Amino acid sequence: MTTDIQNYSNLWADFKKNYSLTHVQLAAFKTYAQLLLEWNQKINLTAILTIPGIIEYHFNDSLQITKHTDFSKITTIADVGTGAGFPAIPLKIMYPHLSMVLIEVLEKRRIFLQEVVDQLHLTNIEINSLDWRTFLRKTTYTIDVFIARASLAPEQLIVLFKPDCLYKSALLIYWASQEWQPLAKEEKLITQDIEYNLDNKKRRYIFFQSKA
Repeated sequence: MTTDIQNYSNLWADFKKNYSLTHVQLAAFKTYAQLLLEWNQKINLTAILTIPGIIEYHFNDSLQITKHTDFSKITTIADVGTGAGFPAIPLKIMYPHLSMVLIEVLEKRRIFLQEVVDQLHLTNIEINSLDWRTFLRKTTYTIDVFIARASLAPEQLIVLFKPDCLYKSALLIYWASQEWQPLAKEEKLITQDIEYNLDNKKRRYIFFQSKA
């Protein structure tokens, strides 16, 4: 497994250069990739089982948002339906100052996430087991940005902007396909719609925020 990871030195070098990563950060990404491959033999984490695929479809897809948002000015992020940790953990590796809440209802995935947190020595990161609507009703975190990639649909996510929700002033960033079209109630909350490329395919970052 370790040998397989080291076989792609050029890909790792390009990834490091593209995001101006330190040697320590790159080592963290390699450890993360190794854990993902090892744990995927025990539990279903991802259908992507190659190092090039993990770098492109998980790490790169998580970090391209940094080209459009200055995360150095953000304090706290919550990842809705984080699954195997994307995009939150790549962002945490790149921006260690971020405090994070990883929202994941499946216990097996939470166990994996805790292993990643422990192995990478990540701090100020909490794994929360509540479902989305319960999280909104019963928690009192201070969260600047919610992120969601391959989890809930925007129609479900935008309930955070209800007038009685504690988090109604936060920013929501949604990873969308090129074909995604907003419903009317979603469209009125969109502040930015940014196109980006992933393996020569067009994708979009959709920014939602209350305009009230």
